[in-house]
Amino acid sequence: MSRLIVVSNRVAKTDGANKGSEGGLAVGVMAAMEKAGGVWFGWSGKVDNRDETAKHEVRGNIEYVTVNMRQSEYNQYYKGYANSVLWPLFHQRPELMQYSDRDLSGYIQVNKKFAEELLKIIAPTDTIWIHDYHLIPLGKILREAGVRNPIGFFLHTPFPSLDLLRTVPGYKNVLEALLHYDLVGFQTEADHLGFCMGVCQGLGGEILKHDRLRYGDRHCTARVYPISVETQALPGVADRGETTQEYQRLYESLGDRKLLIGVDRLDYSKGLVRRFQAYDRLLGHNNEFLRQVVYLQISPTSRGDVQAYGDLAKRIDREAGHIIGTYADFDWMPLRYLNRGFRRKTILAMYRLAHVGLVTPLKDGMNLVAKEYVVAQKPEDPGVLVLSELAGAADELDAAVIVNPYDVDGMAGALAKALQMPLDERVDRWKSMMSVLKKQDIHAWQQSFLGDLLHLTKPQTIDSTALKY
Repeated sequence: MSRLIVVSNRVAKTDGANKGSEGGLAVGVMAAMEKAGGVWFGWSGKVDNRDETAKHEVRGNIEYVTVNMRQSEYNQYYKGYANSVLWPLFHQRPELMQYSDRDLSGYIQVNKKFAEELLKIIAPTDTIWIHDYHLIPLGKILREAGVRNPIGFFLHTPFPSLDLLRTVPGYKNVLEALLHYDLVGFQTEADHLGFCMGVCQGLGGEILKHDRLRYGDRHCTARVYPISVETQALPGVADRGETTQEYQRLYESLGDRKLLIGVDRLDYSKGLVRRFQAYDRLLGHNNEFLRQVVYLQISPTSRGDVQAYGDLAKRIDREAGHIIGTYADFDWMPLRYLNRGFRRKTILAMYRLAHVGLVTPLKDGMNLVAKEYVVAQKPEDPGVLVLSELAGAADELDAAVIVNPYDVDGMAGALAKALQMPLDERVDRWKSMMSVLKKQDIHAWQQSFLGDLLHLTKPQTIDSTALKY
């Protein structure tokens, strides 16, 4: 019997509705797998130098297979190459990269470790779907071990232009590894173009018809599949969130003040420093908002043992302290900054309560917070999404108030516009965005990618005529 095997760095054993701090990958994969079932394989999240035995657990129609990491593996693979090289590179921050040959070796070794465990469970009829930048070499390793199953890869982050990609030593290996997948999926057309130009100009490969690429004896197909959310289910989750104690406390504390909300992992890609500066400027230049608005920023700590994140946390603390010290009164706190996560249903209810949703990353693959904020709104009185043009979601949600996250004055003006926007305009913008999200939900994303993967791996004649650019 054919199964879907999903492979990601981290496995999240949750029902998808009770947590609020997972990233887009965990939320998206869980929502897709709840319908299709299968096997979810990856790191348990535990660092253990003694126990490396794979653990198997079945919940509903999903079998979870997890492995632990040794401390050295965590340091080199996860903390090192994945998050101190690939993450900053893919988010346009090459100056934050800390490359070492040792970390690259550890990154490859953990991918081999994953492959060794996968080989124990892969059946000839299985379809394999690998996710994200941690596991780019895994498809090649499986192919070299003799696996001939359909293997797809989806990148949840942006993909850099060739000029940026060249800043990492051995960048050609990244491109060449991706060519071992039958289908490679990207969030946006810009990411897709970056990969195609990398193969064409960086490797000297060819761009063929029907989204195919060729380099030497390797062929792959590369397309755009914007990840989305559970559009139909989330309003009900938000309804349940309104019954939680956390939501009720927030609601009662606001009085008649308007709420602005941001929910982001504590990461330098999210643009929190400039967002805080824009809010500071909004209050400093618009006296009518003093005592009339409250900004709630929820930012669970992310990768706190990586130096760049520790430095970021200190900078954001200073910005938050400045805003509170400058504008707060004995009965008004303009900014509430929380370094912890909440249950997902509570977060969705908070989105519904917020007059403005702030999603202003400096660079982001998609950003599902933007889509969740829109879906959670009440149709008769929706809030306003303020969205960075450098988030992948801006390609689809163009009825949001679009901002340049590097333009602090422009963001301050966008916040004022959103706070003062009349109801009829808010409704029109919300309806436009919802029409997109109803058509392109998480299940459409999954079906589109897996449907293409299975179609592409059926026996067929390949037209290898190169396109001329």
